[in-house]
Amino acid sequence: MIHLVFATNNHNKLREVQVLIPKNIKLLSLKDIGCFEDIPENQKTIEGNAIQKAEYVKNNYGYDCFADDTGLEVEALNGEPGVFSARYAGPQRNANDNTNLLLQNLESKSNRSAQFKTIIALHLNNALTTFEGVCKGEVTTAKYGHKGFGYDPIFKPNGYEQTFAEMDLSLKNQIGHRGKATKQLVEFLGKISLKK
Repeated sequence: MIHLVFATNNHNKLREVQVLIPKNIKLLSLKDIGCFEDIPENQKTIEGNAIQKAEYVKNNYGYDCFADDTGLEVEALNGEPGVFSARYAGPQRNANDNTNLLLQNLESKSNRSAQFKTIIALHLNNALTTFEGVCKGEVTTAKYGHKGFGYDPIFKPNGYEQTFAEMDLSLKNQIGHRGKATKQLVEFLGKISLKK
């Protein structure tokens, strides 16, 4: 049995990832290992933040760990909010404030193309591996749906008429950025556990 920490306090993220992780891997949360401090996320890239979080847990708590960082990159806003997605409207990290500000900043824009990008950094057996998942789509003009979290009510993936917030979790995991990155992680972990 592999014990792995997922470096997040976001129970929505934990729930999304937990259903994808195979049974031979025991997923631990930050709460499970007694980590209650704010892990630094002050890098200039999504990948940098993911690596920083994974290394923080490994270096301070000694557990093998993976961490993710996700950003919504909007074409008409030169890739904003990107690495600042969680705190786009300020340090309070309020999803409602963030989505409202993004809709406001896009009011005069006809190009609403955007993509969600997730990077997962895995610190396992003293080696670092990263995985990337991307989901392309567009930002809607209003909020739709009550499922999901973050920018989900205003992001409609290409080929679908629903926003992420209108979709069942199983469909979101199948086509979404975090699901894609997590599948790569799971495949990698499967190969590791087969070797043991």
